[in-house]
Amino acid sequence: MKTPLTLLLAATLALPALAQKKKPAAQTLDRPKLVVGIVVDQMRYDYLYRYWSKYGQGGFKRLLGEGFSYENAHYNYVPTYTGPGHASIYTGTTPSGHGIVGNNWLVRETGQRTYVTEDKTVQPVGGSMEAGQQSPAHMLATTITDELRLATNFESKVIGVCIKDRGSILPAGHAANAAYWYDGTNGAFISSTHYMQQLPAWATGFNAENRAARYLDQPWTTLLPIAQYTESTADDVAWEAPFKGEERPIFPHDLPRLSAQLPAAVKGALKAEGEKAVPTRNLDLIRSTPFGNSLTLDFALATLQAEQMGQRGTTDFLALSFSSTDYVGHQFGPNSIEAEDTYLRLDQELARLFDYLDRTVGKKQALVFLSADHAAAHSPNFLLEHKLPAGSVGPRLMRDSLQQRLVQRHGPGQWVLSYENQQVYLNRPLIAQKKLDLYQLQREAAELMLDFAGVTRALAADDVQKSHWESGLLMYLENGYYPKRSGDVLVVLSPGWLESYSYPVNKGTTHGSGSSYDTHVPLLFWGWGVKAGKSSAPARITDIAPTLARWLHIQEPSASTGEPLREVLGW
Repeated sequence: MKTPLTLLLAATLALPALAQKKKPAAQTLDRPKLVVGIVVDQMRYDYLYRYWSKYGQGGFKRLLGEGFSYENAHYNYVPTYTGPGHASIYTGTTPSGHGIVGNNWLVRETGQRTYVTEDKTVQPVGGSMEAGQQSPAHMLATTITDELRLATNFESKVIGVCIKDRGSILPAGHAANAAYWYDGTNGAFISSTHYMQQLPAWATGFNAENRAARYLDQPWTTLLPIAQYTESTADDVAWEAPFKGEERPIFPHDLPRLSAQLPAAVKGALKAEGEKAVPTRNLDLIRSTPFGNSLTLDFALATLQAEQMGQRGTTDFLALSFSSTDYVGHQFGPNSIEAEDTYLRLDQELARLFDYLDRTVGKKQALVFLSADHAAAHSPNFLLEHKLPAGSVGPRLMRDSLQQRLVQRHGPGQWVLSYENQQVYLNRPLIAQKKLDLYQLQREAAELMLDFAGVTRALAADDVQKSHWESGLLMYLENGYYPKRSGDVLVVLSPGWLESYSYPVNKGTTHGSGSSYDTHVPLLFWGWGVKAGKSSAPARITDIAPTLARWLHIQEPSASTGEPLREVLGW
């Protein structure tokens, strides 16, 4: 017979066991082993489907079939250029927050133009002075890659790879382990002392293989029989620009011959830097061919392997951008066979990347996103031939004409310092010297800009700075405006119109506007934690970084204004 004392003693002895059973299981931090951010330079959203019948199963089709696609993803500012695009994707904010207002802008304190990643305080590593003095110093906010480094006490590896310096440096961020970009003077991927004092042995070994030269040793012929390129216009049209040394912009492009001679300007620059061995071959030509993307992926795969990214027990991040699509698009336009062939070959390169991830990290341990830094307009002459509204303006002509009009009204002086990023920079010291009101002169210049054909709006910067818009065109202007770097008058062109620096000749295309053909880009997620699907819900390019932050359980970048994308997160 059990007494009350016996029962009490048994219950007391059982308490630890009961407590142990009720104790919840310890939680582990769930993160992917590797994040790969892919930015395709100048990729329009419709390219996902325009060449659908010719894509293979392992590239874009795999992303769309196994991943999640935002079909209505747009940029939410102007100007839509490469520098601001890459910065906005990775900082989660617009130029008004990160300060990258263009690929170039006027520095008012010096009166000189600066390049987006130019930094004279650093030195080149592995390349020429002009190509190598680069860093993210102009970017005023942290990136999602910076935040990953901070969150892991700098254990995560972050590396940027791109042919363009700005396409590598801005995504990699301030605290990256490395950023590598291409120097066409020596055919090598290089870096700067912002990241390292010398290239790692594996990168030096890669460069010693002279892959750029080997790619240029073959002509550029179409991947498929040229008659199958039914999604494109004829091979020989007036609005495509031939390579220097070609009479017509047609296949095959004789790359061995075209790259045989280094441009005189490059020779002069290298000699001025004191280079002892000046190359005789134009290795920079590879940028404007699909093989620039192949070279980029070659180096990216070498990076992943040598650095053991995704295989070290922590989350690593490869920021990978493909830029040859932009060079080809600018030269030949979106409807060219050259553009189509470049995307068909890029599709194969993506399949090669995903195959590598399958074999090393595994699909379920790699998180990939793909988007673009901007899209592109159709070539104006192509649109006009089909009776569609289009046209072009000459930025230099607009600048010089405005200067003449202001001289007529206010007397001699250099009233217009620059016209950059569809913005007029007025000479503020001269305006103060003449005791004129800056705001009134901004409004006056804006009214004069409206006299140009193709200009639909022109606003004084003071009006943009002191107002706030939640949507529409004026919101785009406000989001792209940073007072210390932007101009005094912001110009908006009519739909279908673009800036032509060779005006009145129009060849190829460009971008930069707030029209949908420049803002609508792909946005796909694939791999770790991603369920297949698609959404037509509005998505902004600034939403990518905060979405990644939720997945990685880290802070958003310091100036982030985007929102996590609920559909892909499963909220």
